[in-house]
Amino acid sequence: MTANDTRKAELLSTIVEHVDIRSFDARPIIDSMEKMSFTSRDLARATGIYNQMLKDKDCSIFLVIAGSTSAGGCMDLYAELLRSNMIDGVVATGASIVDMDFFEGLGHKHYQALEIPDDNTLRSLYIDRIYDTYIDEEQLQDCDHTIGKIADSLEPRPYSSRAFIREMGKYLAEHGKKDNSLVKLAYEHDVPIFCPAFVDSSAGFGLVKHQVDCMKQGRHYMTIDAVADFRELTDIKIKAGTTGLLMIGGGVPKNFIQDTVVCAEILGHDDIEMHKYAVQITVADVRDGACSSSTLKEAASWGKVDTTLEQMVFAEAGSVMPLLASDAYHRGYWKDRPKRRWGAIFD
Repeated sequence: MTANDTRKAELLSTIVEHVDIRSFDARPIIDSMEKMSFTSRDLARATGIYNQMLKDKDCSIFLVIAGSTSAGGCMDLYAELLRSNMIDGVVATGASIVDMDFFEGLGHKHYQALEIPDDNTLRSLYIDRIYDTYIDEEQLQDCDHTIGKIADSLEPRPYSSRAFIREMGKYLAEHGKKDNSLVKLAYEHDVPIFCPAFVDSSAGFGLVKHQVDCMKQGRHYMTIDAVADFRELTDIKIKAGTTGLLMIGGGVPKNFIQDTVVCAEILGHDDIEMHKYAVQITVADVRDGACSSSTLKEAASWGKVDTTLEQMVFAEAGSVMPLLASDAYHRGYWKDRPKRRWGAIFD
């Protein structure tokens, strides 16, 4: 083993352990926060709105993920929400789904950065950094190549990101090394996952290589159809009727799911409901006019979100999502929710 190998092993020695929302009961904490002020009360109200979504038998719930909370320790939390029928669809960044969840589904890990040397040193060791979390670049390249291998195995035609991610879930069901991968569980439970900017992730590298190799060989290749993503997600919104959003971060995934209401109207569905429930946890600011794609009240002006049951929580999601999710899990309103299997409508 070389000095570089030894140093890399030292830095990648402490695995990120994902929080288990079943292992603790956050209900007393949330009940106490409800009587407080500031962000604590906002979180308690947001948790109450999520529980209302779960109690509403007509409500389809979408988990919307942007940012790096999956790498930071919330990966099993999201998987548990899916396994326990507490969400009916997922809209996320490609990084959350591919670089983080699918990556761990292949047997790789994220690591705590107990020390952070110069980032050029990390580059020389093939270690990628997300704030205080490390990823082994060589393992990430295995993820890239696996995506390419899946693409090579498919009929050369356009696929929505949902359809391709379903193939990723099928691959993990047959070859994966982690039972509670969100991608794998989504495949097994017919829960659709959409990534509106899918190639902005390790998937991009694998799919580019797939296309270049096919072009060199004079063969047709598969593509990702972003318009199909929008059409399919809008189709689910039309069929679902009442909907609720549990959003971590914002940006493209948030805007994508909210825009389904407007798209349905453009398609002639004048009676389409705005998203009835909405919770957003974010650290984005409102002073620059953005807040990672508008506050929820602002979204009402676009006809996307009803303002009666909405709550912004300005907090780092990794510190508050475990409390919200544990509270909802232990209150148990999910136990008699109908299982919707929206992914199956495209079979």
